[in-house]
Amino acid sequence: MHAIEKILAGHCGRPSVQAGEIVTARVDFAEINDLYLQTLVSFREMDGERVWDRERVAFVFDHYAPAPTIRSAQIHKEMREFVREQQLRYHFDVNAGVCHQVLAENGLVCPGDILVATDSHTTTHGAFGAMGTGVGATDMATLLISGELWFRVPEIVELRIDGTPRPGVLPKDVILFVLGKMRADGAVYQAVDFTGSYVEQLGVAGRMVLCNMAVEMGAKTAYIQPNDEVLAYIERRAARPYQVQYTDPGYVYKASYHFDVEGLEPQVAAPSSVDNVIPLAEAGTVAVNQCLIGTCTGGRLEDFQAAARILRGKKIAPGVRLLVIPASSEVLRACMDSGVLATLLDAGATVSTPGCGPCLSAHEGVLAEGEVCVTASNRNFPGRMGHRGSKLYLASPATVAASALTGYLTSPCEFWEEAE
Repeated sequence: MHAIEKILAGHCGRPSVQAGEIVTARVDFAEINDLYLQTLVSFREMDGERVWDRERVAFVFDHYAPAPTIRSAQIHKEMREFVREQQLRYHFDVNAGVCHQVLAENGLVCPGDILVATDSHTTTHGAFGAMGTGVGATDMATLLISGELWFRVPEIVELRIDGTPRPGVLPKDVILFVLGKMRADGAVYQAVDFTGSYVEQLGVAGRMVLCNMAVEMGAKTAYIQPNDEVLAYIERRAARPYQVQYTDPGYVYKASYHFDVEGLEPQVAAPSSVDNVIPLAEAGTVAVNQCLIGTCTGGRLEDFQAAARILRGKKIAPGVRLLVIPASSEVLRACMDSGVLATLLDAGATVSTPGCGPCLSAHEGVLAEGEVCVTASNRNFPGRMGHRGSKLYLASPATVAASALTGYLTSPCEFWEEAE
């Protein structure tokens, strides 16, 4: 079996499972963000009284942090009341950050886990050898009551990535390149297993980027076999015992795809589809109004370090806004302690509260009609970050920083090499 199949089998008390089966599995952890007040409505409609385990549920306020409207403030109020009523151990309020980053930092996702959250990018947690997947409010309410959820065992495909990209080309460029080949429907309800020499050498941050974007090709979940760096990260933080699962030798995937990223140049996803990927050099001259480094895709310390490398001692272009939104308060503190934040501020960046920010056009940088943003986030659909007449280009944090310097979509590679 594959490691994901072993995780599912173990959680439903069976020796094995096969793709296509419907199983009911025990869940290790459940997380609800502040978009899903309906979860509480459904919980009560199902006559829910107590959550199945007060230490395996968390609320994270990240999409509206802090509350930008009366409606979102009311959602926060009702969720805080539920947390107190249920005496939940974990509640991450508006000072914490994005759910996927916060859960990992607090040791609440471990190898071998099944993690379910009310967010499609829960695939991120495959970076830790877990099975992470997103669900809607009604399924989450069912889970809160029972501690179990139904799953269809997914077919598993291998995405093998080998080679060494050009210096200044980051994991975000690599996954955009892969998405451009796989397309948005290339892995619908499948489990994506990232393998290959490029993947094996990645640390925690890079692996989270790959798994985060797996959902953009339709994947139900994602997986990377943990390496020593990942296991060391987990060992320092794990809130409970865990067991790493390993894929059996000779396992036969539903399909295998190979991607050679040797010498890969910077990539960009042009409006208005995540799989509308082209080499940055082919994008032409595109003036930008706003540049965003942050979100669950591009808001980790390594992302801001890459930006600071390019921006150190320089100023962003006149008329350009550079938004810096750390994925968590821990990341913000690390940026402060390392001097990265000062470098970005000196360059002209605007720093906002850890959280999702404008990624879903909630607040902290919403776009007006006709504006163009180059962003390290994960989606560029019409209206995703504001007015439907605005345009989003998805890129790496390094490309975002380079573009902020010039005011146009710009490759970071020359700046990267100058900084050596």
